[in-house]
Formats: sequence, structure tokens, C-alpha cells
Amino acid sequence: MGVAAQMGITIYLGAFFGKKLDEKYPNEKNYFTIFLTLFAVFIAVYIIIKQLKRINQE
Repeated sequence: MGVAAQMGITIYLGAFFGKKLDEKYPNEKNYFTIFLTLFAVFIAVYIIIKQLKRINQE
């Protein structure tokens, strides 16, 4: 799978589930969406770094 697609899907899922949680538990500033989106960005970057390390070892 392409790196961009993998990152996009990961971030999209974080934002999607954050939005669903904000709809279920409303608050002033959509904290679930913000937190889960940022968490998904960090996860996506971590996965990319792991893949790059594996590729460089080969």
C-alpha cells in the first residue's frame, strides 16, 4: 500500500471516530476529534518510520 494512502486512511479513521465520539458526548471544542486526529497522525508517522528503518536494513 502506498505511504500516502496508508497515512491518509489512518488519519481519516482517527478523525472519523473522534467525530463520532463528539456527537455522542458533546462538548464545547470537539476534544475527541482533536485528540484522536493528532493521535492518528503520530501513529501514522511512527508506522512510516518503522517501515523506513526496515527498508534501510535490507
